Amino acid sequence: MPPASLLARHGLFILLLTVGGLARAASAPDVSGVVELFTSQGCSSCPPADHLLSKLAADPSIVALSFPIDYWDFIGWKDTLASPAFTARQKAYAAALGEGHVYTPEAIVDGLTDTVGSDKQAIDRAFEIGKHSRSALSVPVALHEAGGILQVDIGAGSNLSANVYVLRVIKSKTVMIGRGENSGRSLTYTNVVRAIHKVAEWEGKPESIKLTELKGAGEGYIVLVQQGSEQEPGAILGAAKGVGL
Repeated sequence: MPPASLLARHGLFILLLTVGGLARAASAPDVSGVVELFTSQGCSSCPPADHLLSKLAADPSIVALSFPIDYWDFIGWKDTLASPAFTARQKAYAAALGEGHVYTPEAIVDGLTDTVGSDKQAIDRAFEIGKHSRSALSVPVALHEAGGILQVDIGAGSNLSANVYVLRVIKSKTVMIGRGENSGRSLTYTNVVRAIHKVAEWEGKPESIKLTELKGAGEGYIVLVQQGSEQEPGAILGAAKGVGL
């Protein structure tokens, strides 16, 4: 057995086992769709999309994520959950999809299709596009937590390669908005991303990745296996969510 390597990136400690035989066989994909909602506490059009995302998140076969962005902070309320990294991810999707702008609420489905985040019918159509894609959610991914260790098992995918991302997520967060377009409203956000880390590059063979990290109260993990780059993300090949998300 070759030696394992211990890496540290952005406070995330990674024990990466690179031999395919070490990976446990991942079960068939449980996830049928991934929705990333780019939202803002300062956007009066966003609450219906936030509510829809909470309904989508209740479906165990869907990974539903809230990415709070920061470019509306100037209009009177600084989003308490936003991160420039999430704005950068939305802009990267715009570049990859050939869009000339970003907006809220915007939903990206399976890394392939963008639509208004409050439009349930459009999101359902985007799910159908993903189902007919040869690559989207075609790779089995399993996520296990035990004894302070997070293990990600990725199955095989013919002629595919991708980046592996681990996301720290708060299941639910309620915020009282003090100013701006939503002033005076108490809004609840679902599966709010707090950090996203690229932890490995996957080359199409079965692989196991073991990680340890101290997560905050109420946080869980989501794993995405995604084609493309951080600058131009592509199809999500596989996904898994931790217990309770």
